[in-house]
Amino acid sequence: MTADEPRPVEDDADASPAPPTGAGPEPPVDDPHPDGDFGPPGPPLNRRNPFLVGLLGGLGLLTAYGIFLGLRNAASILVLIFIALFLAIGLNPAVTRLRSWGLPRGLAVTVIALSVVLLLCGGVFALVPPLVTQTGQLIENVPGFIESLQRNETVRDLVQRYDILSRVQSALDAGTVTNALGGVVGGARLLFGTIFNVLTVLVLVIYFLAAFDRIKEGGYALVPRSRRQRVRLLTDEILGKVGAYMVGAIAIAVLAGLSTWVFAMIVGLAYPFALAVVVAVCDLIPQIGATLGAVVVSLVGLAASLPTGIACIVFFVIYQQVENYLIYPNVMRRSVKVSDVAAVTAALLGVGLFGVIGALIAIPMVAAIQLIVREVVNPSMEDK
Repeated sequence: MTADEPRPVEDDADASPAPPTGAGPEPPVDDPHPDGDFGPPGPPLNRRNPFLVGLLGGLGLLTAYGIFLGLRNAASILVLIFIALFLAIGLNPAVTRLRSWGLPRGLAVTVIALSVVLLLCGGVFALVPPLVTQTGQLIENVPGFIESLQRNETVRDLVQRYDILSRVQSALDAGTVTNALGGVVGGARLLFGTIFNVLTVLVLVIYFLAAFDRIKEGGYALVPRSRRQRVRLLTDEILGKVGAYMVGAIAIAVLAGLSTWVFAMIVGLAYPFALAVVVAVCDLIPQIGATLGAVVVSLVGLAASLPTGIACIVFFVIYQQVENYLIYPNVMRRSVKVSDVAAVTAALLGVGLFGVIGALIAIPMVAAIQLIVREVVNPSMEDK
């Protein structure tokens, strides 16, 4: 082609402008997402939005209420689990002692469990015969008691002045059938419920004792490694306090049974050894155990004679005061190393706040608090 010939004009449709230097390929015109797969992200949610705050607050309240309902519905089972765990902690030193003698852990747990079962069976077999026999004799002697009271001029004047006989008779006539049915149903429910609770606690104690080391190691694994050794030492010391408390409680129960046996022999009560076993077993129950044993022995005394029954009541009133304010604090001070004032105060506060559970854990809890304050809180205060 010469310079004089005109240059051919290229078709505009075929012409495509060259992309600028350094620029990448432009996106196609029909791309529906120019900024990504699903378009540009929107602004973040406003965490102070009233609707969002109210929604999260309502969900939190519903969750808290659901947890409360679950704990309330399972309260009785949780109490049994707590009692079984506490008893397992208290019995674990005995298992450890048997293991130091060469017994495997399974066999040691079996020996301790059989000992507990035999103790419970001995208490039941010691309780039932005197209670049935002496209650029958007491019912037979009730007319004689009433007649002797009626011969008393002071009692007769009080009965006539306040019309006690007619009021008692009207109350009996109004609710005899209903109370009898309610008493039978309630008694059966109480009996079977007590048997179920005792068996449940016994089975849980056996399981906790068998897996005690694994439970402890699992709990220690949740602690940071830098603090694990110190937590292990403090926890082992607290668990040892619980075991010492159990030993002290058993010693107090044995002393109560021995005192009852001596008193029964002096006044000539029937079944003195059985009554001593009943009092010792009942004294292991916090809060109500000592009173229950006193009621059983007093019923046996009333079945024998009115003066003997009164003597039983006076003896147990005096002995319980001595036990609560003299024997119990001294034994706990030696075994758990808790002062007399702390032992009495903890027992009273525990019973008043949490009933049987409070009485069960009061002394070991005070010992644990004293240990933590002495080993953790006081050194941290000195460093500041």
